[in-house]
Amino acid sequence: MKVNLNIKKNLQIPAFYLFFIICNIQIGVGILGVPKYIFMESKQDAWISVLIAIAFMLLVLYVIFLILNQYKNADLFGIQVDIFGRWIGKILGTLFIVYFLSVAMSVLLTYVHVIQLFIYPTMSSFLMGLLLLSLVVYGILGGIRVIVGITFIFFILTPWILIFLYDPISRMEMTHFQPMFQTSIKNLLKGARKTTYTFLGFEILFIIYPFIQNKSKAKLSTFFGVIFTGLVVFATTVISIGYYSPQDFSKIDWPVLQLFKSISYPLLERFDYIVVVEWMLLTIPTIMLSMWVVTYGTKRLFKVKQKTMLYIISIILLTICSMTKNYHATLWITDLIAQIGFWIAFIYPVILLVLVLIKKKLLNIRGMTNNDS
Repeated sequence: MKVNLNIKKNLQIPAFYLFFIICNIQIGVGILGVPKYIFMESKQDAWISVLIAIAFMLLVLYVIFLILNQYKNADLFGIQVDIFGRWIGKILGTLFIVYFLSVAMSVLLTYVHVIQLFIYPTMSSFLMGLLLLSLVVYGILGGIRVIVGITFIFFILTPWILIFLYDPISRMEMTHFQPMFQTSIKNLLKGARKTTYTFLGFEILFIIYPFIQNKSKAKLSTFFGVIFTGLVVFATTVISIGYYSPQDFSKIDWPVLQLFKSISYPLLERFDYIVVVEWMLLTIPTIMLSMWVVTYGTKRLFKVKQKTMLYIISIILLTICSMTKNYHATLWITDLIAQIGFWIAFIYPVILLVLVLIKKKLLNIRGMTNNDS
Protein backbone atom coordinates (compact mmCIF):
# COMPACT_ATOMS: atom_id res chain seq x y z
CA MET A 1 0.00 0.00 0.00
CA LYS A 2 1.34 3.40 -1.00
CA VAL A 3 2.12 5.82 1.83
CA ASN A 4 1.97 8.98 -0.25
CA LEU A 5 -1.01 9.42 -2.56
CA ASN A 6 -1.33 10.95 -6.00
CA ILE A 7 -4.83 12.44 -6.08
CA LYS A 8 -6.31 13.35 -9.46
CA LYS A 9 -7.10 17.02 -9.99
CA ASN A 10 -10.80 16.34 -10.50
CA LEU A 11 -10.93 14.92 -6.96
CA GLN A 12 -9.00 17.70 -5.24
CA ILE A 13 -10.69 20.20 -2.92
CA PRO A 14 -9.73 23.84 -2.24
CA ALA A 15 -8.48 24.36 1.32
CA PHE A 16 -11.24 26.94 1.81
CA TYR A 17 -13.79 24.12 2.21
CA LEU A 18 -12.01 22.64 5.21
CA PHE A 19 -13.75 25.30 7.32
CA PHE A 20 -17.17 23.93 6.37
CA ILE A 21 -16.10 20.29 6.63
CA ILE A 22 -14.84 20.77 10.19
CA CYS A 23 -17.84 22.85 11.26
CA ASN A 24 -20.40 20.45 9.84
CA ILE A 25 -18.87 17.28 11.21
CA GLN A 26 -18.59 18.83 14.68
CA ILE A 27 -21.85 20.76 14.98
CA GLY A 28 -24.14 17.76 14.98
CA VAL A 29 -26.69 16.48 17.46
CA GLY A 30 -24.17 16.53 20.31
CA ILE A 31 -24.38 20.28 20.71
CA LEU A 32 -28.11 20.05 21.49
CA GLY A 33 -27.43 18.43 24.85
CA VAL A 34 -23.79 19.07 25.75
CA PRO A 35 -24.34 22.10 28.08
CA LYS A 36 -26.13 19.83 30.56
CA TYR A 37 -23.25 17.37 30.82
CA ILE A 38 -20.64 20.11 31.18
CA PHE A 39 -22.73 21.82 33.87
CA MET A 40 -23.13 18.60 35.83
CA GLU A 41 -19.33 18.55 36.27
CA SER A 42 -18.32 22.22 36.35
CA LYS A 43 -21.53 23.90 37.58
CA GLN A 44 -21.65 27.67 36.99
CA ASP A 45 -18.05 27.65 35.70
CA ALA A 46 -18.95 25.31 32.82
CA TRP A 47 -18.02 28.03 30.33
CA ILE A 48 -14.41 27.78 31.54
CA SER A 49 -14.42 24.06 30.76
CA VAL A 50 -15.46 24.84 27.19
CA LEU A 51 -12.54 27.27 26.81
CA ILE A 52 -10.14 24.61 28.14
CA ALA A 53 -11.52 22.09 25.65
CA ILE A 54 -11.12 24.56 22.76
CA ALA A 55 -7.50 25.27 23.71
CA PHE A 56 -6.66 21.55 23.93
CA MET A 57 -8.43 20.86 20.64
CA LEU A 58 -6.37 23.56 18.89
CA LEU A 59 -3.20 22.05 20.34
CA VAL A 60 -4.09 18.58 19.06
CA LEU A 61 -4.96 20.03 15.67
CA TYR A 62 -1.49 21.61 15.53
CA VAL A 63 -0.02 18.19 16.35
CA ILE A 64 -1.97 16.60 13.49
CA PHE A 65 -0.56 19.16 11.05
CA LEU A 66 2.96 18.45 12.33
CA ILE A 67 2.43 14.75 11.56
CA LEU A 68 1.00 15.37 8.09
CA ASN A 69 3.80 17.79 7.21
CA GLN A 70 6.37 15.03 7.74
CA TYR A 71 5.04 13.35 4.58
CA LYS A 72 4.60 14.48 1.02
CA ASN A 73 0.91 13.63 0.65
CA ALA A 74 -0.08 10.87 3.08
CA ASP A 75 -3.21 10.02 5.05
CA LEU A 76 -3.48 8.26 8.40
CA PHE A 77 -3.78 4.82 6.80
CA GLY A 78 -0.49 5.25 4.96
CA ILE A 79 1.26 6.87 7.93
CA GLN A 80 0.33 4.00 10.25
CA VAL A 81 1.58 1.40 7.76
CA ASP A 82 4.81 3.39 7.42
CA ILE A 83 5.34 3.59 11.19
CA PHE A 84 4.04 0.24 12.44
CA GLY A 85 4.45 -1.98 9.41
CA ARG A 86 1.89 -3.53 7.11
CA TRP A 87 -0.08 -5.76 9.48
CA ILE A 88 -0.19 -3.60 12.61
CA GLY A 89 -0.81 -0.55 10.43
CA LYS A 90 -3.79 -2.23 8.80
CA ILE A 91 -5.18 -3.32 12.17
CA LEU A 92 -4.96 0.23 13.48
CA GLY A 93 -6.51 1.52 10.26
CA THR A 94 -9.38 -0.95 10.69
CA LEU A 95 -9.98 0.30 14.22
CA PHE A 96 -10.11 3.85 12.88
CA ILE A 97 -12.70 2.76 10.29
CA VAL A 98 -14.82 1.06 12.96
CA TYR A 99 -14.59 4.21 15.06
CA PHE A 100 -15.98 6.41 12.27
CA LEU A 101 -18.68 3.84 11.57
CA SER A 102 -19.64 4.05 15.25
CA VAL A 103 -19.76 7.85 15.06
CA ALA A 104 -22.13 7.66 12.07
CA MET A 105 -24.27 5.14 13.93
CA SER A 106 -24.52 7.24 17.10
CA VAL A 107 -25.42 10.42 15.21
CA LEU A 108 -28.09 8.56 13.26
CA LEU A 109 -29.59 6.97 16.40
CA THR A 110 -29.54 10.23 18.35
CA TYR A 111 -31.18 12.29 15.63
CA VAL A 112 -33.89 9.66 15.05
CA HIS A 113 -34.59 9.76 18.78
CA VAL A 114 -34.83 13.57 18.75
CA ILE A 115 -37.34 13.46 15.89
CA GLN A 116 -39.43 10.86 17.71
CA LEU A 117 -39.29 12.83 20.95
CA PHE A 118 -40.23 16.25 19.58
CA ILE A 119 -42.16 15.70 16.33
CA TYR A 120 -43.24 12.15 15.43
CA PRO A 121 -43.48 9.97 18.56
CA THR A 122 -45.19 7.11 16.73
CA MET A 123 -42.99 6.99 13.64
CA SER A 124 -40.86 3.87 13.41
CA SER A 125 -37.09 4.07 13.72
CA PHE A 126 -36.76 1.95 10.60
CA LEU A 127 -38.64 4.45 8.44
CA MET A 128 -36.75 7.46 9.77
CA GLY A 129 -33.43 5.67 9.37
CA LEU A 130 -34.32 4.62 5.84
CA LEU A 131 -35.19 8.20 4.83
CA LEU A 132 -32.01 9.66 6.29
CA LEU A 133 -29.71 6.94 4.96
CA SER A 134 -31.25 7.23 1.49
CA LEU A 135 -30.19 10.88 1.38
CA VAL A 136 -26.76 10.03 2.76
CA VAL A 137 -26.13 7.21 0.26
CA TYR A 138 -27.30 9.38 -2.64
CA GLY A 139 -24.79 12.07 -1.67
CA ILE A 140 -21.86 9.70 -1.13
CA LEU A 141 -22.39 8.05 -4.53
CA GLY A 142 -21.55 11.43 -6.08
CA GLY A 143 -18.01 11.32 -4.71
CA ILE A 144 -15.98 13.43 -2.33
CA ARG A 145 -16.50 16.71 -4.22
CA VAL A 146 -20.28 16.28 -4.13
CA ILE A 147 -20.10 15.49 -0.40
CA VAL A 148 -18.08 18.64 0.24
CA GLY A 149 -20.50 20.66 -1.92
CA ILE A 150 -23.46 19.39 0.11
CA THR A 151 -21.59 20.18 3.31
CA PHE A 152 -20.97 23.74 2.13
CA ILE A 153 -24.57 24.39 1.04
CA PHE A 154 -26.15 22.85 4.14
CA PHE A 155 -23.89 24.87 6.41
CA ILE A 156 -24.82 28.13 4.68
CA LEU A 157 -28.51 27.32 5.18
CA THR A 158 -28.34 26.79 8.96
CA PRO A 159 -26.63 29.62 10.94
CA TRP A 160 -29.77 31.80 10.81
CA ILE A 161 -31.24 29.63 13.57
CA LEU A 162 -28.82 31.08 16.11
CA ILE A 163 -30.37 34.54 15.64
CA PHE A 164 -33.53 33.37 17.43
CA LEU A 165 -31.61 32.72 20.63
CA TYR A 166 -32.15 36.42 21.38
CA ASP A 167 -35.27 35.45 23.33
CA PRO A 168 -33.60 33.16 25.90
CA ILE A 169 -30.66 35.62 26.03
CA SER A 170 -33.08 38.37 27.13
CA ARG A 171 -34.26 36.12 29.98
CA MET A 172 -30.83 35.17 31.30
CA GLU A 173 -30.11 35.60 35.02
CA MET A 174 -26.56 36.76 35.70
CA THR A 175 -26.80 35.43 39.26
CA HIS A 176 -26.64 31.91 37.80
CA PHE A 177 -22.93 32.50 37.08
CA GLN A 178 -22.13 33.29 40.71
CA PRO A 179 -20.00 32.56 42.58
CA MET A 180 -17.48 32.51 39.74
CA PHE A 181 -14.17 30.60 39.66
CA GLN A 182 -15.18 28.30 42.52
CA THR A 183 -15.00 25.00 40.64
CA SER A 184 -11.87 22.92 41.21
CA ILE A 185 -9.36 22.30 38.44
CA LYS A 186 -10.25 18.61 38.53
CA ASN A 187 -13.94 19.28 37.88
CA LEU A 188 -13.15 21.86 35.20
CA LEU A 189 -11.12 19.24 33.37
CA LYS A 190 -13.94 16.72 33.80
CA GLY A 191 -16.31 19.28 32.31
CA ALA A 192 -13.90 19.87 29.43
CA ARG A 193 -13.83 16.13 28.73
CA LYS A 194 -17.63 16.10 28.53
CA THR A 195 -17.33 18.18 25.34
CA THR A 196 -15.55 15.27 23.63
CA TYR A 197 -18.54 13.89 21.74
CA THR A 198 -19.49 17.34 20.42
CA PHE A 199 -15.95 18.21 19.32
CA LEU A 200 -15.19 14.84 17.70
CA GLY A 201 -14.72 15.01 13.95
CA PHE A 202 -11.70 17.24 13.39
CA GLU A 203 -9.61 14.05 13.13
CA ILE A 204 -11.10 13.62 9.64
CA LEU A 205 -8.25 15.92 8.62
CA PHE A 206 -6.02 12.82 8.82
CA ILE A 207 -8.00 11.29 5.94
CA ILE A 208 -9.05 14.20 3.76
CA TYR A 209 -5.72 16.09 3.81
CA PRO A 210 -4.29 14.42 0.64
CA PHE A 211 -7.33 15.70 -1.30
CA ILE A 212 -6.57 19.36 -0.46
CA GLN A 213 -5.21 21.44 -3.34
CA ASN A 214 -3.45 24.40 -1.71
CA LYS A 215 -2.15 22.80 1.46
CA SER A 216 -0.42 25.99 2.58
CA LYS A 217 -3.86 27.43 3.39
CA ALA A 218 -5.26 24.29 5.00
CA LYS A 219 -4.10 25.17 8.50
CA LEU A 220 -5.86 28.56 8.53
CA SER A 221 -9.19 27.17 7.30
CA THR A 222 -9.11 24.24 9.72
CA PHE A 223 -8.26 26.35 12.75
CA PHE A 224 -11.02 28.83 11.90
CA GLY A 225 -13.47 25.93 11.60
CA VAL A 226 -12.55 24.55 15.02
CA ILE A 227 -12.68 28.02 16.59
CA PHE A 228 -16.13 28.67 15.09
CA THR A 229 -17.43 25.37 16.45
CA GLY A 230 -15.90 26.10 19.83
CA LEU A 231 -17.51 29.55 19.96
CA VAL A 232 -20.93 28.08 19.12
CA VAL A 233 -20.60 25.54 21.95
CA PHE A 234 -19.31 28.29 24.26
CA ALA A 235 -22.24 30.59 23.40
CA THR A 236 -24.91 27.91 23.84
CA THR A 237 -23.34 26.85 27.14
CA VAL A 238 -23.29 30.41 28.48
CA ILE A 239 -26.89 31.01 27.40
CA SER A 240 -27.99 27.71 28.96
CA ILE A 241 -26.31 28.52 32.29
CA GLY A 242 -27.96 31.95 32.36
CA TYR A 243 -31.38 30.68 31.28
CA TYR A 244 -31.76 27.50 33.34
CA SER A 245 -31.52 27.11 37.08
CA PRO A 246 -29.26 24.39 38.52
CA GLN A 247 -32.37 22.31 39.23
CA ASP A 248 -33.50 22.60 35.60
CA PHE A 249 -30.31 21.00 34.30
CA SER A 250 -31.04 17.79 36.18
CA LYS A 251 -34.49 17.50 34.55
CA ILE A 252 -33.86 18.30 30.87
CA ASP A 253 -31.94 16.23 28.32
CA TRP A 254 -31.73 18.66 25.40
CA PRO A 255 -31.09 22.13 26.91
CA VAL A 256 -30.20 23.85 23.63
CA LEU A 257 -33.28 22.49 21.89
CA GLN A 258 -35.40 23.52 24.86
CA LEU A 259 -34.10 27.09 24.44
CA PHE A 260 -35.80 27.24 21.06
CA LYS A 261 -38.94 25.72 22.55
CA SER A 262 -39.46 28.88 24.57
CA ILE A 263 -39.75 30.89 21.33
CA SER A 264 -43.22 31.29 19.87
CA TYR A 265 -45.01 33.56 17.39
CA PRO A 266 -48.70 34.11 16.65
CA LEU A 267 -48.48 32.02 13.46
CA LEU A 268 -45.82 29.64 14.76
CA GLU A 269 -46.40 28.25 18.21
CA ARG A 270 -43.69 25.54 18.25
CA PHE A 271 -40.49 27.00 16.81
CA ASP A 272 -38.51 23.98 18.06
CA TYR A 273 -40.19 21.90 15.33
CA ILE A 274 -38.43 24.00 12.71
CA VAL A 275 -35.14 23.71 14.59
CA VAL A 276 -35.32 19.90 14.71
CA VAL A 277 -36.04 19.70 10.98
CA GLU A 278 -33.40 22.31 10.15
CA TRP A 279 -30.84 20.41 12.22
CA MET A 280 -31.11 17.63 9.69
CA LEU A 281 -29.01 19.86 7.39
CA LEU A 282 -26.18 19.49 9.91
CA THR A 283 -26.79 15.85 10.76
CA ILE A 284 -26.75 14.51 7.20
CA PRO A 285 -23.26 15.91 6.34
CA THR A 286 -21.90 14.49 9.62
CA ILE A 287 -23.15 11.00 8.76
CA MET A 288 -22.12 11.45 5.14
CA LEU A 289 -18.52 12.42 5.95
CA SER A 290 -18.17 9.64 8.53
CA MET A 291 -19.48 6.99 6.13
CA TRP A 292 -17.21 8.29 3.37
CA VAL A 293 -14.22 7.75 5.66
CA VAL A 294 -15.38 4.16 6.22
CA THR A 295 -15.78 3.41 2.50
CA TYR A 296 -12.56 5.18 1.54
CA GLY A 297 -10.64 3.45 4.34
CA THR A 298 -11.76 -0.03 3.32
CA LYS A 299 -10.78 0.76 -0.24
CA ARG A 300 -7.32 1.91 0.87
CA LEU A 301 -6.65 -1.01 3.20
CA PHE A 302 -8.46 -3.94 1.60
CA LYS A 303 -9.16 -2.87 -2.01
CA VAL A 304 -12.93 -3.14 -1.46
CA LYS A 305 -15.01 -1.01 -3.82
CA GLN A 306 -16.45 2.04 -2.08
CA LYS A 307 -19.90 1.52 -3.59
CA THR A 308 -20.05 -2.07 -2.34
CA MET A 309 -18.96 -1.06 1.17
CA LEU A 310 -21.42 1.84 1.18
CA TYR A 311 -24.38 -0.48 0.66
CA ILE A 312 -23.11 -2.93 3.28
CA ILE A 313 -22.66 -0.37 6.04
CA SER A 314 -25.96 1.30 5.14
CA ILE A 315 -27.77 -2.00 5.71
CA ILE A 316 -25.87 -2.46 8.99
CA LEU A 317 -26.78 1.02 10.23
CA LEU A 318 -30.41 0.65 9.18
CA THR A 319 -30.64 -2.68 11.00
CA ILE A 320 -29.13 -1.24 14.19
CA CYS A 321 -31.39 1.82 13.93
CA SER A 322 -34.53 -0.29 13.66
CA MET A 323 -33.47 -2.49 16.60
CA THR A 324 -32.37 0.28 18.99
CA LYS A 325 -35.62 1.67 20.39
CA ASN A 326 -34.47 2.38 23.94
CA TYR A 327 -33.23 5.91 24.58
CA HIS A 328 -30.94 4.70 27.37
CA ALA A 329 -29.24 2.35 24.92
CA THR A 330 -28.58 5.31 22.61
CA LEU A 331 -27.12 7.30 25.53
CA TRP A 332 -24.90 4.34 26.45
CA ILE A 333 -23.62 4.06 22.88
CA THR A 334 -22.98 7.80 22.69
CA ASP A 335 -21.12 7.83 25.99
CA LEU A 336 -18.99 4.85 24.94
CA ILE A 337 -18.05 6.52 21.65
CA ALA A 338 -17.18 9.72 23.52
CA GLN A 339 -14.81 7.80 25.80
CA ILE A 340 -13.16 5.94 22.92
CA GLY A 341 -13.11 9.07 20.77
CA PHE A 342 -11.23 10.99 23.45
CA TRP A 343 -8.29 8.61 23.17
CA ILE A 344 -8.44 8.37 19.37
CA ALA A 345 -8.92 12.06 18.57
CA PHE A 346 -7.15 13.82 21.46
CA ILE A 347 -4.46 11.47 22.79
CA TYR A 348 -3.42 9.18 19.93
CA PRO A 349 -2.17 12.02 17.63
CA VAL A 350 0.32 13.09 20.33
CA ILE A 351 1.65 9.53 20.62
CA LEU A 352 1.77 9.18 16.83
CA LEU A 353 3.74 12.44 16.49
CA VAL A 354 6.41 11.16 18.88
CA LEU A 355 6.74 7.92 16.90
CA VAL A 356 6.88 9.76 13.55
CA LEU A 357 9.61 12.10 14.80
CA ILE A 358 11.59 9.21 16.27
CA LYS A 359 11.49 7.33 12.96
CA LYS A 360 12.51 10.45 11.07
CA LYS A 361 15.42 10.97 13.46
CA LEU A 362 16.55 7.35 13.06
CA LEU A 363 16.39 7.63 9.27
CA ASN A 364 18.48 10.81 9.38
CA ILE A 365 21.08 9.12 11.59
CA ARG A 366 21.16 6.08 9.30
CA GLY A 367 21.57 8.35 6.28
CA MET A 368 24.46 10.21 7.92
CA THR A 369 26.11 6.86 8.80
CA ASN A 370 25.83 5.62 5.21
CA ASN A 371 27.31 8.88 3.90
CA ASP A 372 30.29 8.63 6.30
CA SER A 373 30.99 5.07 5.20
